[in-house]
Amino acid sequence: MQIKVLDARLFDWGLPRYQTEGSAAIDLHACVDDAEWVHAQAPAILVRSGLAVSFGDLSLAGLVLPRSGLGHKKGLVLGNTVGLIDPDYSGEILISVWNRNPDGTPPIRIEAGDRIGQLVFVPIVRPTFEVVDDFTHETARGAGGFGSTGT
Repeated sequence: MQIKVLDARLFDWGLPRYQTEGSAAIDLHACVDDAEWVHAQAPAILVRSGLAVSFGDLSLAGLVLPRSGLGHKKGLVLGNTVGLIDPDYSGEILISVWNRNPDGTPPIRIEAGDRIGQLVFVPIVRPTFEVVDDFTHETARGAGGFGSTGT
Protein backbone atom coordinates (compact mmCIF):
# COMPACT_ATOMS: atom_id res chain seq x y z
CA MET A 1 0.00 0.00 0.00
CA GLN A 2 1.30 3.42 -0.87
CA ILE A 3 0.97 6.49 1.35
CA LYS A 4 1.32 10.11 0.37
CA VAL A 5 2.47 12.57 3.02
CA LEU A 6 0.57 15.81 2.45
CA ASP A 7 1.89 17.56 5.57
CA ALA A 8 5.66 17.41 6.11
CA ARG A 9 5.20 17.66 9.90
CA LEU A 10 4.26 13.96 9.84
CA PHE A 11 7.94 13.17 9.29
CA ASP A 12 8.63 14.73 12.71
CA TRP A 13 5.56 13.37 14.51
CA GLY A 14 5.92 9.88 13.10
CA LEU A 15 4.81 8.31 9.86
CA PRO A 16 1.91 5.88 10.08
CA ARG A 17 2.92 2.80 12.01
CA TYR A 18 1.51 0.24 14.37
CA GLN A 19 2.31 1.34 17.93
CA THR A 20 2.56 -2.19 19.37
CA GLU A 21 2.99 -5.71 18.05
CA GLY A 22 -0.73 -6.34 18.46
CA SER A 23 -2.08 -2.99 17.25
CA ALA A 24 -4.89 -3.34 14.75
CA ALA A 25 -4.79 0.26 13.52
CA ILE A 26 -2.42 3.12 12.81
CA ASP A 27 -2.87 6.47 14.53
CA LEU A 28 -3.91 9.58 12.63
CA HIS A 29 -2.45 12.95 13.60
CA ALA A 30 -4.27 16.27 13.62
CA CYS A 31 -2.67 18.41 10.93
CA VAL A 32 -3.99 21.78 12.10
CA ASP A 33 -2.22 25.12 11.82
CA ASP A 34 -3.66 26.56 15.02
CA ALA A 35 -5.26 24.79 17.95
CA GLU A 36 -8.82 23.68 17.24
CA TRP A 37 -11.43 23.96 19.97
CA VAL A 38 -14.17 21.36 19.76
CA HIS A 39 -17.12 22.67 21.77
CA ALA A 40 -19.52 20.36 23.58
CA GLN A 41 -22.55 19.39 21.50
CA ALA A 42 -21.49 21.69 18.63
CA PRO A 43 -21.55 20.33 15.07
CA ALA A 44 -18.70 17.99 14.17
CA ILE A 45 -15.64 19.47 12.51
CA LEU A 46 -13.26 17.98 9.93
CA VAL A 47 -9.59 17.76 10.83
CA ARG A 48 -6.92 17.08 8.23
CA SER A 49 -4.73 14.00 8.73
CA GLY A 50 -2.02 15.09 6.28
CA LEU A 51 -2.15 11.62 4.78
CA ALA A 52 -3.56 9.97 1.67
CA VAL A 53 -3.42 6.28 0.80
CA SER A 54 -3.54 4.32 -2.42
CA PHE A 55 -4.88 0.87 -1.62
CA GLY A 56 -3.78 -0.79 -4.84
CA ASP A 57 -6.32 -3.48 -4.02
CA LEU A 58 -10.08 -3.00 -4.38
CA SER A 59 -10.76 -5.82 -1.90
CA LEU A 60 -9.60 -3.63 1.01
CA ALA A 61 -11.09 -0.54 2.66
CA GLY A 62 -10.11 1.69 5.53
CA LEU A 63 -12.16 2.49 8.61
CA VAL A 64 -11.44 5.65 10.58
CA LEU A 65 -12.23 4.98 14.24
CA PRO A 66 -11.99 7.08 17.39
CA ARG A 67 -9.10 6.57 19.78
CA SER A 68 -10.71 4.82 22.73
CA GLY A 69 -8.89 6.82 25.40
CA LEU A 70 -9.96 10.16 23.94
CA GLY A 71 -13.57 9.05 23.71
CA HIS A 72 -13.72 7.58 27.20
CA LYS A 73 -11.60 10.09 29.11
CA LYS A 74 -12.25 13.33 27.24
CA GLY A 75 -15.43 12.79 25.22
CA LEU A 76 -13.81 13.27 21.80
CA VAL A 77 -15.45 10.86 19.36
CA LEU A 78 -16.07 10.78 15.63
CA GLY A 79 -18.87 12.87 14.25
CA ASN A 80 -19.88 10.08 11.88
CA THR A 81 -19.18 7.21 14.34
CA VAL A 82 -17.02 5.44 11.73
CA GLY A 83 -15.48 6.90 8.60
CA LEU A 84 -15.26 4.65 5.56
CA ILE A 85 -12.34 5.13 3.17
CA ASP A 86 -13.26 3.43 -0.09
CA PRO A 87 -10.39 1.71 -1.90
CA ASP A 88 -10.85 3.91 -4.96
CA TYR A 89 -10.50 7.15 -2.94
CA SER A 90 -7.01 8.62 -2.95
CA GLY A 91 -7.58 12.06 -1.43
CA GLU A 92 -6.58 13.25 2.01
CA ILE A 93 -8.09 11.37 4.91
CA LEU A 94 -10.20 13.72 6.98
CA ILE A 95 -11.24 12.99 10.56
CA SER A 96 -14.72 14.10 11.65
CA VAL A 97 -14.52 14.91 15.38
CA TRP A 98 -17.29 15.70 17.83
CA ASN A 99 -17.34 16.59 21.53
CA ARG A 100 -20.04 14.37 23.05
CA ASN A 101 -19.83 16.02 26.48
CA PRO A 102 -22.86 17.89 27.88
CA ASP A 103 -23.48 21.55 27.08
CA GLY A 104 -21.59 23.85 29.40
CA THR A 105 -18.52 21.64 29.77
CA PRO A 106 -15.15 22.99 28.61
CA PRO A 107 -14.22 22.54 24.94
CA ILE A 108 -11.64 19.97 23.91
CA ARG A 109 -8.43 21.43 22.53
CA ILE A 110 -6.78 19.72 19.56
CA GLU A 111 -3.16 20.67 18.94
CA ALA A 112 -1.08 20.10 15.84
CA GLY A 113 0.31 16.56 15.96
CA ASP A 114 -2.23 15.17 18.44
CA ARG A 115 -3.23 11.61 17.65
CA ILE A 116 -7.00 11.98 17.33
CA GLY A 117 -8.14 8.98 15.30
CA GLN A 118 -7.02 5.64 14.02
CA LEU A 119 -7.22 3.84 10.71
CA VAL A 120 -7.79 0.11 10.39
CA PHE A 121 -7.74 -1.81 7.11
CA VAL A 122 -10.42 -4.42 6.48
CA PRO A 123 -11.26 -6.89 3.71
CA ILE A 124 -14.33 -6.12 1.65
CA VAL A 125 -16.66 -8.76 0.24
CA ARG A 126 -18.79 -7.61 -2.71
CA PRO A 127 -21.42 -10.28 -3.37
CA THR A 128 -23.62 -10.32 -6.42
CA PHE A 129 -27.33 -10.07 -5.70
CA GLU A 130 -30.18 -12.28 -6.82
CA VAL A 131 -33.72 -10.94 -6.42
CA VAL A 132 -36.03 -13.66 -5.05
CA ASP A 133 -39.56 -13.95 -3.70
CA ASP A 134 -38.49 -16.38 -0.96
CA PHE A 135 -35.07 -17.20 0.46
CA THR A 136 -33.59 -20.59 -0.36
CA HIS A 137 -32.00 -20.91 3.08
CA GLU A 138 -34.12 -20.17 6.15
CA THR A 139 -32.88 -19.94 9.73
CA ALA A 140 -34.66 -20.67 13.01
CA ARG A 141 -34.62 -16.95 13.80
CA GLY A 142 -36.02 -15.87 10.46
CA ALA A 143 -37.09 -12.21 10.45
CA GLY A 144 -37.20 -11.92 14.25
CA GLY A 145 -35.34 -8.85 15.49
CA PHE A 146 -35.41 -6.01 18.01
CA GLY A 147 -35.54 -8.12 21.13
CA SER A 148 -36.94 -11.29 19.59
CA THR A 149 -34.36 -13.40 21.46
CA GLY A 150 -35.17 -11.89 24.87
CA THR A 151 -33.80 -9.02 26.92
